[in-house]
Amino acid sequence: MNELMAVEIGVDARRALLERLIDHAPLFPPASMEMSEALAVDRRAGAGDEAFMLARFVCPASRLAELGDEQRALSVVLDGPLPEDPRIEAVETRAPADLSVLVGIAPEVYVELPVDGRLEGQVAGFARLGLRAKVRCGGAASPSVSELARFVRVCRQAGVVFKATAGLHHPFSHAGEHGFLNLLAACVFGGEEVALAEDDPAAIALDRESFRWRGREAGAEELARVRATVFHSIGSCSVAEPVQDLRALGVLPL
Repeated sequence: MNELMAVEIGVDARRALLERLIDHAPLFPPASMEMSEALAVDRRAGAGDEAFMLARFVCPASRLAELGDEQRALSVVLDGPLPEDPRIEAVETRAPADLSVLVGIAPEVYVELPVDGRLEGQVAGFARLGLRAKVRCGGAASPSVSELARFVRVCRQAGVVFKATAGLHHPFSHAGEHGFLNLLAACVFGGEEVALAEDDPAAIALDRESFRWRGREAGAEELARVRATVFHSIGSCSVAEPVQDLRALGVLPL
């Protein structure tokens, strides 16, 4: 971490918690945009006041050629051969029979896991191989609060960084959908089941000084540590929805 970033983190908890939080996936459902539209939306997000929240552009391996010379950090979903491309920062895939084939194919490799009886053993294998985990929080495979809480605990205890995708467009849990601030609270403070089930928006607060949840508080340095060592990012087909909600809460703009 360079000296400038250390100064920024030291004075603004919002940036520490939200920086590069969103892996932008407008090519995927429910947005399902064409490439030209997806890139236009991504460029607008990258030029806005909340561009600091934008991480990678998510693209299937089979569609990388459509990007042309677009200069954008990428997270590539493996649906075919992975070409050499200096823009690729991460790869996302389901677990193959032999995990070792994934080692070293990208700087970060995220392997999607169901929350089932094999979770602890699989995450332990990731830790040995230096792989990362991925959990789907929406759609047909949406985990319950207790299942997602277990996933967070297992990854934290094993020292495996994870990302979450699907169903995380809004900050707070509502109508059976998980909220990304709830998930961040579970990662920062523990008490995972209670944090993930929290349905009172007034109980979770984020401002320049700290992130807070029911008497627990974390400053910028601790938030940056959690983002680096526990919870990397969310995959979202929309940047506008989470940003609009955070603006309505008064969290944004910085």
